[in-house]
Amino acid sequence: MTLTQLSYIVAVDKYRHFATAAQKIYITQPTLSMQIQKLEDELGVLIFDRSKSPVIPTDVGTKIIDQAKVILSGAKHIEDIAAVEDGDLKGSFKVGIIPTIAPYLVPLFLKAFVDAYPQIELTFEEALTADVLEGLHDDELDVGIIATSTNNNLFETELFQEPFLGYVSAGHKFAGKELLRLEDLYEENLWLLNEGHCFRDQVMKLCRKENQKLNQGNVVFESGNLETLKRLVEQDFGVTLMPFLAMEDHDTRCATGVIKKFTDPIPTRKIRMVYSREYLKNNLIGALASTIMNTIPSSLKDQNSELLLD
Repeated sequence: MTLTQLSYIVAVDKYRHFATAAQKIYITQPTLSMQIQKLEDELGVLIFDRSKSPVIPTDVGTKIIDQAKVILSGAKHIEDIAAVEDGDLKGSFKVGIIPTIAPYLVPLFLKAFVDAYPQIELTFEEALTADVLEGLHDDELDVGIIATSTNNNLFETELFQEPFLGYVSAGHKFAGKELLRLEDLYEENLWLLNEGHCFRDQVMKLCRKENQKLNQGNVVFESGNLETLKRLVEQDFGVTLMPFLAMEDHDTRCATGVIKKFTDPIPTRKIRMVYSREYLKNNLIGALASTIMNTIPSSLKDQNSELLLD
């Protein structure tokens, strides 16, 4: 029995499909199947019922998988102990980060972090908030960078508050306004992200906050990423909202959309790091948080919004 075999049965239990599990952990399906078969032969039990689709663990398999998770977590903790023994920051560090933050925040701090801590193997997984939280719960991620509060008994470190901006087509009636008001949103159709994105939920909450008559939400198009929404606006289609960092390096020479700030109260979201427990990688968490806060634009360092959307 090996830790690798235990990690394989945990992966199959998570994805309930041998091919999918193999793809997710970057091995071939024959290798995965062979190693799990070897473990079953060694233990003399069937861990998975392969006659079902999706595959499910047997009764004894469920008990074995639960214990495998405990063993894998303990092994990871041993690695953490060794990694900090000499006082240096080193070892692997897995970060889950949501899509409306990742492409805009990571380039700001990555080089500074790698230069400062060359012995840390930093890995990013871009995922929706629910999947980041699941990864923390399953001990597959060390830390998450998200934009909503949680009720999952997680520890939290606030990084910064990020205001929302309006992005409108050049021919839109809002293009000539100095500042947008929240009330302006109530009469407009908005481009939004697909369901599952917390930024979508925050925008919907903002549009409904003082407009109780708005039952369905004034949405006419949904997209999987912010860049698509930008391109729609630039084709002279309507209005969308953007987080500040998504527009920080916006090339106004090529884009035809117009960026609009909000009058007070400015809608804002809080970017935070969350992790599942206080453990030996706290020094890495602190180092990452410090690097991020040192490399974000100065205008974000003292934000304190009266309209914080969580």
